[in-house]
Amino acid sequence: MDRRLVRPAGTSPLTAVVHHHLHHLLHHSLTTLPSPQFPSPTRIHKLIKTQPDPFLAHELFTLTTHLHPNFTHKPSTLLSLITNLAKSRHFPQIETLITHLKHTRFPITGTLFSRLIRLYGDAHLPEKAIKTLYSMIEYGVKPRTRDLNDVLSVLVARRGWLWRAIEVFRDSRRFGVLPDVNSYKILIMAGCENGELSVACKMFDEMLKRGVTPDVEAYRVLMQGLCRRSQVGKATGLLENMMNKGMVLDGLSYCTVLNSLCRKKRFKEAYKMLCRMKVKGCEPNIVHYNTAILGFCREGRALHAVKILNDMVSNGCSPNLVSYRTIVGGLNDRGLYDESRKYMEEMMSKGFSPHFAVAHSLIRGFCSVGKLEEACGLLEKLL
Repeated sequence: MDRRLVRPAGTSPLTAVVHHHLHHLLHHSLTTLPSPQFPSPTRIHKLIKTQPDPFLAHELFTLTTHLHPNFTHKPSTLLSLITNLAKSRHFPQIETLITHLKHTRFPITGTLFSRLIRLYGDAHLPEKAIKTLYSMIEYGVKPRTRDLNDVLSVLVARRGWLWRAIEVFRDSRRFGVLPDVNSYKILIMAGCENGELSVACKMFDEMLKRGVTPDVEAYRVLMQGLCRRSQVGKATGLLENMMNKGMVLDGLSYCTVLNSLCRKKRFKEAYKMLCRMKVKGCEPNIVHYNTAILGFCREGRALHAVKILNDMVSNGCSPNLVSYRTIVGGLNDRGLYDESRKYMEEMMSKGFSPHFAVAHSLIRGFCSVGKLEEACGLLEKLL
């Protein structure tokens, strides 16, 4: 039986003639080679992988096994072939090939289906990815949690497909796949990004009930979603829960909650959290301090921000240009020009250049309160 790949409609007559000639040339080359000189599986794999024409690559794949029944392709050869076909969106031909191999002794592995799922995802064919997951059992391959997660990632990447992803997630236990923490994280993140915060929270609670231990990223993703929806109280509760469990949080988790607490004017809680970080095993760094300083200054609490700056220095963390610019700008906004000049001069003594807008604000501030001498002195230092 001739299992050459049927070329799609629209191929020019000249191209069809050329490929027909090449097919027979390839057929002649392979049949006239004595067995000892027949290309090795490694050589055939290299030829298929580097062949720019997916149809010729397919013909080389089928002819080698058709003409030499004892020849066995490497599993990686099939992966290269379907990747080659997928680049040209010849998915019907891939499906025909896989169906044919089902009735041969060619070893079909889970790696093949994993590659197919990703290829369908890249081609924006989510239903094909789902079908591939469900068809694995027909080929004697047990789907893995990783395969489920690949399909979920493909689905949630498309707008409006969150609920379809949840259906697949719910159905996974039916064919023996147990979701892991990454499965839940994919849906939690998708829920947050699609404005379905209740779905994200429900998935997080279900994860705990199922005995799946959430990692730091799972907590952080949900905290970020809660903070974006101004539910900083719940986000803080999650953070406290992590601390109580002895988990070492990443810096981004703290930054997310610190920023939200400041926006909600819950300054006492923000400062308390900053102080507790070191005790809980996460040394505050310049990003955490600057997040708090910016939050306090933005809400008109510049003097509290100064205290944080001093704490930073006491804890061995050197302020940077952002730290000083934020402090100076915040003090200017409150009309505390003498205090602002102190930090402006400290900043300049450390080699940092003040932003024009910040310097202009301070000079104008001195002028507005009649302190022309101070304004001129500062201007001289800047020039």
